Amino acid sequence: MTFEEIVKLAAGRKKDGPAESSTAALLKAGTHAIGKKLVEEAAESWMAARFETKEQLTLELSQVLYYVAVLMADKGISTEEVYKKL
Repeated sequence: MTFEEIVKLAAGRKKDGPAESSTAALLKAGTHAIGKKLVEEAAESWMAARFETKEQLTLELSQVLYYVAVLMADKGISTEEVYKKL
């Protein structure tokens, strides 16, 4: 899955995500809740890089990317807008 596909998935969950979707619930909870989840996953990535396997680090980094996409969906930010800042 590409980052663009992840962003599209998150935007879809915001628009018409199933009620049982944890992402839809997080989006409904708002920016603060999404930010907390992103910070949590970033911290877990850091710890995985220090103390765990490459496989565990890869999993944690994938979760960081996912919650970045969720925050982008929450705020209506496109990949193009982010890429312009890289």
